[in-house]
Amino acid sequence: MSNRTFSRRQILAGLGLTATAIGTAPLLSACGGGSSGLSGDQGGGGGASGGKPTINQWYHQYGEAGTQQAVERYAKEYPDATVKVQWTPGDYTSKLNSGLLSSSGPDVFESSVNIDQVKSGQVVALDDILADVKSDYTDADLKSSTVDGKIYQVKMVDDMGVLYYRKSVLDKAGVQPPTTVDELIAASKALTTKDQKGLFIGNDAGVTPSFGGGSLLGPILWTVGSDYLTADNKPGFTTPEVKQSFEKMRELFLSKSLLLGAPTDWWDPSSFTQGLAAMQWCGLWAMPGIQKAIGDDFGVVAWPKFSASVGKPSTFAGGWGAMVSAKATDVDAAKAFVKWLWVDNTKDQEDFNLSYGFHIPPRKSLAAKAEKLQSGPAADALKIFNEDAVAANPAWTPKMGNAYADAATAIVRKGGDIDENLAKAEKTVDAELQRLFG
Repeated sequence: MSNRTFSRRQILAGLGLTATAIGTAPLLSACGGGSSGLSGDQGGGGGASGGKPTINQWYHQYGEAGTQQAVERYAKEYPDATVKVQWTPGDYTSKLNSGLLSSSGPDVFESSVNIDQVKSGQVVALDDILADVKSDYTDADLKSSTVDGKIYQVKMVDDMGVLYYRKSVLDKAGVQPPTTVDELIAASKALTTKDQKGLFIGNDAGVTPSFGGGSLLGPILWTVGSDYLTADNKPGFTTPEVKQSFEKMRELFLSKSLLLGAPTDWWDPSSFTQGLAAMQWCGLWAMPGIQKAIGDDFGVVAWPKFSASVGKPSTFAGGWGAMVSAKATDVDAAKAFVKWLWVDNTKDQEDFNLSYGFHIPPRKSLAAKAEKLQSGPAADALKIFNEDAVAANPAWTPKMGNAYADAATAIVRKGGDIDENLAKAEKTVDAELQRLFG
């Protein structure tokens, strides 16, 4: 997308997976300046300034121009504490993990909830500051924020994926936007010409989590109504339906209708806007760049369900949340700031989500009236998120993610045996579940 670059932390956040969730180095936006002018000593641990508590707030480095200045402005606006913003380029995850173990870490920080962080007592529950507005968040956002019945983050940003399609190209070929996986495969074939492939889902065919890849590791499961883990935390990827879904993904990979070896990967819409593919699975964040490049000659749908009678359309529920460190100098002051900015302050929430990049404000009531989400593909995307987004499970650990991704890569790209590879992944996941839950 023009004027925007991405790092691995950003892409995995969009997928609803933190860097910890797949066991790799961090990711999120990449362009932008260095440390904030408000960052002070960049350490945690409050203290007082002019009688007010001091709150150290940590962000990764966003790529959207103006975001850093915006969060600095929000910090200055807060009347009840002195808020020092640390804007962290590079490996945010490693710095955050170290910071949470020390007294010099953040008081408030952005991340995503994972079960090990909760079990080790590094973060505090935030149910009290959300009590009055809990119903104003989607079920997906609440699920991804909850461990053992307690909420550990306030969502700041919601991201998602959609299947972009070029209206004029589909109309010329007599192809309708696909609603099932078989329709998707047929459409991809019908739209493939000597100059253009039918579909782009990533140079890894959507299954290898390298530099923000593996964009379809979730939809492979969701398209048949399954998930990484079941509701009672058992492996959810070994059902007969999931195995059929993998067969279809392999059929798509072998169809010669996928764009592979593109100059950029699935998270950048350049392949779509430049006509290298008639359809592309990409993030909501790409929509402004697509509109600028091709006007209104595009539409969006969710990833298709498996068949007319099996599964449902789906997308990932990604994004970032504000969390409070258990080592915060003043936990109550830190929670009060999070409530002020990310619960009550809807003006700045809309500004943060829609004035720089393109995201969905997590408060449903705010998203429903945000002007930029009221018409066209943006309104369609909001409807998709509200109806079809699937939450990340905080219990899905890096080791689980790596094992499942290895199986998916072996099956789809290398023609490996489905039962054998999924059973191997299941063994690793079972061991991790035993470690977590006994």
